Amino acid sequence: MFVHNENFNIMQIAASGQCFRMNRMNESKKQKCNLVAYGRYLELTQLDAETVELSCSEEEFHQIWEEYFDLSYDYSKVVTELISGEDEFLKKAAEYGRGIRILKQEPFEAAISFIISQNKNIPAIKSCIEGICRCYGEDKISRECGNTPFHLFPKAEVLARADKEALRSLNTGYRDEYILQAARSVVLGDLNLEDLKSKSFEEAVDTLKKLRGIGEKVANCISLYGLHHIEGFPIDVWILRALKEVYNNRFDKGKYQGYAGIVQQYMFYYIRYLKGIKES
Repeated sequence: MFVHNENFNIMQIAASGQCFRMNRMNESKKQKCNLVAYGRYLELTQLDAETVELSCSEEEFHQIWEEYFDLSYDYSKVVTELISGEDEFLKKAAEYGRGIRILKQEPFEAAISFIISQNKNIPAIKSCIEGICRCYGEDKISRECGNTPFHLFPKAEVLARADKEALRSLNTGYRDEYILQAARSVVLGDLNLEDLKSKSFEEAVDTLKKLRGIGEKVANCISLYGLHHIEGFPIDVWILRALKEVYNNRFDKGKYQGYAGIVQQYMFYYIRYLKGIKES
């Protein structure tokens, strides 16, 4: 299956810090990634600046991946608006990261992933999540990709029953209690992530922050990357650096109503590049 889109770069998306189970396939000289989501294993190859090959049928593409990669949204409009604007930093950031899209991830996976993300770098987050998937996720095999084995992200019911010490042995650290509480809240119905998709961004963030271990940044991340409230604007150490060094703490995200999360991704990806951080 081939996708033609000028704003779809799999290497940029994989390094954008929003998804932790999309990884570069280093054994290939091509720009190639694999991904596990929604019970499926997918391999993606960047053939040129505007063409991506997906290892799935057209039917599966329309059922899952078209929505997952938010391919119905016109990112070129956002890029054009930023490039034609007066903000020099955002001009360069949008040009540099124009292939990034905000993924529509599974809400529970996004919630647990960003709880884990606190005070960890991207490689450490990925390693921790893969350990959890190996221990608690269902084992599967992709017949379409050479009988490749993979692990699903565990269901809330499984994580809710996990032993705290066993979780901590997977390098979750103090976050083990937060993971258990979030999983149990979902199982008990106290936290309905699907319902939060239809709520306002503000209401979603407020609800998420009621859970122990979820503060403003993590709630914004879950809302943006798991609930697809693209007005979310998570402020991590990299965005904080950009806000301070580039804008002297006077950045007005209100100028980008309705798509501030896309702007945030361009900023995140570009400031890391400027500081010499290689793709993770």
